[in-house]
Amino acid sequence: MHIRQLDPKISVCIVFVAATFMSIMDTTIVNVALPSVSRQFGVSSASIDIVVVAYLVSLAVVIPASGWLGDRWGTRRVFLIALTLFSLASALCGLAGNLAQLVVFRALQGAAGGVLTPVGTTILYRTFPPEKRVQITRVLIIPTVIAPAVGPVLGGFLVDQLSWRWVFFVNVPIGLATCLFGLLFLQEHREPGAGRFDLAGFFLAGIGLALFMYALSEGSSVGWLSPGILGSGLVGVLVLGGFVFHELRTSEPMIDLRLLSDRLFLTTNLVSLFAMAGFLGVLFMGPLFLQQARGVTALVSGLTTFPESIGVVLSIQIVARLYPRVGPRRLIIGGLLGVACSMILLCLVGLETNLWLMRALIFMMGAGMAYVFLSVQTAAFATISSASTGRASALYQAQSQVGAALGIAVLSSVLAMLGPTSRGTAGVLLPNLAAYHAAFLAAAVLALLAAGIALAIRDRDAAATMRRPTSASDHADLAVTAPGGEPIV
Repeated sequence: MHIRQLDPKISVCIVFVAATFMSIMDTTIVNVALPSVSRQFGVSSASIDIVVVAYLVSLAVVIPASGWLGDRWGTRRVFLIALTLFSLASALCGLAGNLAQLVVFRALQGAAGGVLTPVGTTILYRTFPPEKRVQITRVLIIPTVIAPAVGPVLGGFLVDQLSWRWVFFVNVPIGLATCLFGLLFLQEHREPGAGRFDLAGFFLAGIGLALFMYALSEGSSVGWLSPGILGSGLVGVLVLGGFVFHELRTSEPMIDLRLLSDRLFLTTNLVSLFAMAGFLGVLFMGPLFLQQARGVTALVSGLTTFPESIGVVLSIQIVARLYPRVGPRRLIIGGLLGVACSMILLCLVGLETNLWLMRALIFMMGAGMAYVFLSVQTAAFATISSASTGRASALYQAQSQVGAALGIAVLSSVLAMLGPTSRGTAGVLLPNLAAYHAAFLAAAVLALLAAGIALAIRDRDAAATMRRPTSASDHADLAVTAPGGEPIV
């Protein structure tokens, strides 16, 4: 097949998977390198957190504008510019000569990432109509679940064998190759009614989210009642309140909050918020437990949490076949109940327990989350029009970032409150196993809260995504094939 005859659907899938994988993996791969970075630049382990915070804050600032940028300037153009900027910033991070430079370049990387995922999601959902999204989601969900698990494994290998700089350099060839591919094959799309740029909304959303994300990210380590954290959190909430007031009154909002009047969109966003908080909280707490309490290496830690992604990939193939017949409501609730059980059973893992038990429970958690990932992502946009997809995607991604920060904040706070260590009989500091177990239980509570919210989902609202192919042409259109001809869906 001539390269220029590549199906647009295949082009979108390839670009979306590669770019999303790179962007999401970057959020976990860097954590493994932080100890090496702190030694290289001679800073404390507490100070080095700014490398992560700079990325998250910058991400939060830019996400609200991503929908308008894609609608106004074209999703293809904006996506490729963001991808190029992300690759360039990754190279600069790897070349940084001091901590200040690294923080600036990480902020630049975050700004690009804040555009990359929402605009990529917009391209995806404008390419595939609602009735075909469940079929393609089981392939495209892979970067979302594998990337966070691959990050620690790959990061540990690169830091041990090369240096911390390679956790950034690894993005460059992937980003540039994906950008070149997208330049050749992606199709442009602009919304004629994008309207003017909501400058006031941008500043209010950016400042509010940045302050709120900073408070969530640093509260457990600095102290929730410290003036900086408490002030940032309160001011962030107040500014976000002003943002909501402004957006509901303006005719051309930065993020159309009126989309939340859609029952299905609102409910699935809330489910995603708390489900991702619990899930990513465990993926954050698991390595801490393994490395700090049990003393294993970063590589062993990554290999122990990696079965989560295997569970998702295997389970999601089943979920995709069940979704058109069962609908999202029961799949989401059942999946979350299974996830909560797996999190509770993690309390059985002690300091001497065989790690294969933890790997099995992490695998079960991933298998349960597959029911949530596919069903929520498919149903969320079922009733959203093509014209509103850009702004809806920005809102969905902002919620995802808040959910991730919320989960880490809650579990870290539980660990800090109970203390990660305790004194033994001889006054020697020992790992406080109860504190880690309490954190896993907190994650289970978040998953159960998400399951309770999912009770409000109505399958009939997601009917557009539950239609099954009725003709040979429909089946042919659903079968996305790889360039070599093998079907991947």
